Amino acid sequence: MRIDLHCHSTASDGTDTPAELVRNAAAAGLDVVALTDHDTTRGYREAIAALPAGLTLVTGAELSCRIAGVSMHMLAYLFDPEEPELLAERELVRDDRVPRARGMVARLQELGVPVTWEQVARIAGDGSVGRPHVATALVELGVVPSVDEAFTQDWLADGGRAYVEKHETDPFEAIRLVKGAGGVTVFAHPGASKRGRTVPESAIAEMAAAGLDGIEVDHMDHDEDTRVRLRGLAADLGLLVTGSSDYHGSRKTVALGECTTDPEVYGEITRRATGAFPVPGTGGN
Repeated sequence: MRIDLHCHSTASDGTDTPAELVRNAAAAGLDVVALTDHDTTRGYREAIAALPAGLTLVTGAELSCRIAGVSMHMLAYLFDPEEPELLAERELVRDDRVPRARGMVARLQELGVPVTWEQVARIAGDGSVGRPHVATALVELGVVPSVDEAFTQDWLADGGRAYVEKHETDPFEAIRLVKGAGGVTVFAHPGASKRGRTVPESAIAEMAAAGLDGIEVDHMDHDEDTRVRLRGLAADLGLLVTGSSDYHGSRKTVALGECTTDPEVYGEITRRATGAFPVPGTGGN
């Protein structure tokens, strides 16, 4: 089985629609794909309706969190999307995205970049607006050569010249909320140091004690030394180890299925979840 547990669609900051994502996942030879848009579940219905036969969909989300001043992302799988507490928190985070993006546009304009809110809104479309949309605007304007190059201290990285904070959930609260909605939690790309400051291992140990289920180890932003270190940490803390592409369509160079999750780990995730179940494809539309 080929299992990719971290993918984005146009419901947040990917470039594939949810329907295109599942079709492309099947074409890439995946058996299981997770839809994990940022702080939203809006893509579920379209993805399920288009799900090809032979492909299983894991519903999820990537939750924006912050601990001790460090931004981090928490992957949440197979939770009940209508559970009131988690839904309210997701909406709180999502509602703060527009004023935050407007603030980044204003800071870029102060830096002499001729970006406009209308340009960023066009790029975001119906998705939850975020830094990748602002980064794409910088690429369109020729300010940077790629989206990745926009995530530096010169521009949009944490603490960068045009960075603006948004509401982010305490990860311990995120774990509690996801568990309360019957879901499973995995810390996304915990060693991605090129994105900015990373969460110390002591804090990951505290999260494990609070119910964190796993950490994402095999990821494009982790070199081999980082993967070895994180596997050791997971073993010490009794955490599941996942691997995923973090696919964003054409917004990033990574391909679907570039990193994958072991079938036994996937099986354990599905066993732990009580809020929702993986959806088997029946041919789509």
